[in-house]
Amino acid sequence: MDLWTGLLDILILLSAAMVLGSLCERLRQSPLLGYLLAGTLLGPNALDLLPSHTAVSTIAELGVALLLFTIGLEFSWRTLRAVGPVALGGGSLQVGLTSILTTVVCLMLGLGLPAAIAVGAMIALSSTAAIVRLLANRAELDAVHGRNAVGILLLQDIAVVPIMLVIAALSDGGSTAQLGLAVARTIGMAVLLVVALRLLLNYGLPLILSARIAALNRDLPILLAVAIAAGAAWASHTLGFSPILGAFLAGMLLAESPYATQIRADIVPLRTLFVTLFFSSIGMLANPAWVAENWPVLAAVVAAVVIGKAALTAGVVWLFHSPPSQSVATGVVLAQVGEFSLVVAGVARDGNLIDVGLFDLIVATLMVTLFLTPFLVALAPRLAMMVGRLSTPARVTAGSAGDEPAQPGISGHLVIVGFGPAGQRVAEVMMGEPDLPIVVVELTPRTAEQAVAYGLKTYLGDATRGEVLEHVDIRNAVAVVLTVPDPSTARQVVQQVRALAPDTCIIVRSRYHVHRWQLDVAGAHAVVDEENEVGVRIAAEVRQRLGELRRPKRSAAAIQ
Repeated sequence: MDLWTGLLDILILLSAAMVLGSLCERLRQSPLLGYLLAGTLLGPNALDLLPSHTAVSTIAELGVALLLFTIGLEFSWRTLRAVGPVALGGGSLQVGLTSILTTVVCLMLGLGLPAAIAVGAMIALSSTAAIVRLLANRAELDAVHGRNAVGILLLQDIAVVPIMLVIAALSDGGSTAQLGLAVARTIGMAVLLVVALRLLLNYGLPLILSARIAALNRDLPILLAVAIAAGAAWASHTLGFSPILGAFLAGMLLAESPYATQIRADIVPLRTLFVTLFFSSIGMLANPAWVAENWPVLAAVVAAVVIGKAALTAGVVWLFHSPPSQSVATGVVLAQVGEFSLVVAGVARDGNLIDVGLFDLIVATLMVTLFLTPFLVALAPRLAMMVGRLSTPARVTAGSAGDEPAQPGISGHLVIVGFGPAGQRVAEVMMGEPDLPIVVVELTPRTAEQAVAYGLKTYLGDATRGEVLEHVDIRNAVAVVLTVPDPSTARQVVQQVRALAPDTCIIVRSRYHVHRWQLDVAGAHAVVDEENEVGVRIAAEVRQRLGELRRPKRSAAAIQ
């Protein structure tokens, strides 16, 4: 294969991905579906229109490494602590339980232990690239289930590294003792790689490139990122690891450096290119003939994965005190097999842990669940509403008057729905008003505890439900302030308040200008448009600064 043949492969695949991705966008679907379909149609098992597949596969592997590098740039121990117990504990428990249960099922179906462990690890992972993009497009990253899902995805991405180490050790075979020695050797080499990268990035890099020079020349951070990611991937491969391990560790160690912010911004176009090629290359692995022959088995496996993973993830999130409605929504969002499962499957196949038939089944399952993901993400909020109607109303957390519930018949009070930073600022200002009781309704237990710390009467409940609003005597409230960032939730709360208490004043926050009209139509008396307010505030600052700059010139002219 020559260079121009490989370039032609990439050109054909990118063109097909662009056309089919745009078509999916017109049909209000995720463009990822178009990328997958492009690879499937042009791949060797369908139309076979690519002269050679080697170049695409090689560049796709580089794309995976770059994707892990960018994920590493977003990761730090500080970030991991910030996402809270649902990500740390819930993510770890979800990966562990899903792997164990899948392994047990595979053993019952006759698979060997190494193969069963490998399949369990594959099923435990979900699609970060697909879910984050879909949640962002639906403005649901700030929703409770969106935050839960992103936190668990972060933990899953981190889990890819130890999973790859375990799969590599299993591929070596041998007894339990030999396997333990292989794992210990692998961990030791990984530690050596981490130490080497740390020394290079912390001491070697500042001698070559200073932060000031990197800021002046926009090309240097891009070259730095590509060199570090590719070099770390090569070093990891040379030591016998997967290249994505080195790329991820390099990104993670670089995340604390002064170059991280600029690299994250400048590398996005490269990441888009490689991720598109990666999803298209996944589609190339699909075997339509195999799917046609084995569709009953595939349908059963897909159903088991989606239902089982959704139920298990929902149960895990619920254990960490998330409301049942949001737990179910989180489980549904994460009920697919992720792109890194394919990487694990490739390593397992190369290590003879799984055969070709099982590999085809895993690829087909991944493809089908990725096709279902946009519909699952859209379905999650609706299921949350259905489950919310069946769950218990609200329960009091605590308050300034102790742990007793609010007295029945309270009136003239202010109800704050959502106690994030915006809700806290509202409470701080309004607590200075005399004779104004404040009641907080919050869905997240951890955030509700912050309201309790303010000494406010706080209720843990879903304000989209009429029973919760009645519990806080919404009909006698003087006003309701909604500070939740999720536009869909805010609209539902406005509609409920208007239905129960048409005379109560409703002031609501709109995170994005495009959603303001929905809140107006729902019945809000006043909508604080964040994007509009930011623009007004910036204009005021500009006017003030310009006035300060012009004032001395006018004074000088007057003196002359």
